[in-house]
Amino acid sequence: MSAPKIAILTYDGVNAFELGIAMEVFGLSNMGPNWYDVVVCSDKKHSARSSSCGVQIVTNRGLDALDKATTVIVPGWQDIDALPPKILLDRLEAAHARGARIATICAGVFVLAATGLLSGRRAAVHWAQAEALAQKYPDILVDSSVLYVDDNDILSSAGRAAGLDLCIHIVERDFGARVANEVARRLVVPARREGGQAQYIPRKVLPVRNAMGGLLVWIRQNLDEDLAIEKLAERVRMSRRTFIRRFIEATGTSPGEWITQERMTHARMLLEDTRTPVEQVAAMSGFGSVDTLRHHFRAHLATSPVRYRTCFRKAVPEKRRRH
Repeated sequence: MSAPKIAILTYDGVNAFELGIAMEVFGLSNMGPNWYDVVVCSDKKHSARSSSCGVQIVTNRGLDALDKATTVIVPGWQDIDALPPKILLDRLEAAHARGARIATICAGVFVLAATGLLSGRRAAVHWAQAEALAQKYPDILVDSSVLYVDDNDILSSAGRAAGLDLCIHIVERDFGARVANEVARRLVVPARREGGQAQYIPRKVLPVRNAMGGLLVWIRQNLDEDLAIEKLAERVRMSRRTFIRRFIEATGTSPGEWITQERMTHARMLLEDTRTPVEQVAAMSGFGSVDTLRHHFRAHLATSPVRYRTCFRKAVPEKRRRH
């Protein structure tokens, strides 16, 4: 096996962290004679300005480096509303046409999207940029729930740190799980992270200023109650059909889905901010049992309540014991 050739793009406004991720993973030393042959190339040939603290990045290769690359890494693009230079888009298209694999990190997906190569394909993007990508390129199947997407010859990752997950995944594709695990150990990171982006997305609480608003407030205060549709409809003196229609008009979703999301939000808060046992979290958030709580965490966040708490629990001081 000959050494795979990696070309890492840099340009004005490139994210230094994402650039560094790719350089660190694929440029690791002492990985054997067939390890990656890495070049960093710029559309300005000699240097580029990072978006981070005015750092100047100097390279000795121009975009001609893409001509022989087996994989092209596209780190974050600073201005997602700006169209990348035509010469950069043309070079990426040419690289892909001759069989190069292209991988984007975070907002780098906007660069690849501008080439048209993502048309009709699924692509990962940071959850905060998903709407912008979908509006600008409606023919892309935008997925803001996963850390990365592997679509064979085109790969994309979500937020900045998800680029690390993607780079290690590329190593696994090229060299196998044993080598990927070795890389992860050297970087002191997990080879695979549990869950996806969904667990990082903040839940928005939108005010409802109509007849349904008071009921929504009451539901949030009584999530551990029996919130059957019939009982809720009776509470606001509506028929079941009218209640469901008015609820959807007010919230944009069904009563069952809205209540589940509110219960998830409350459970997440308890896991993050308190030491409340998971059994009590399940009861207090209205899920009843740990099994049901675990089911919804798996379905909505692709993780378990215990793993979620491990990742996101804030420092909660222990109560002092009385002597």
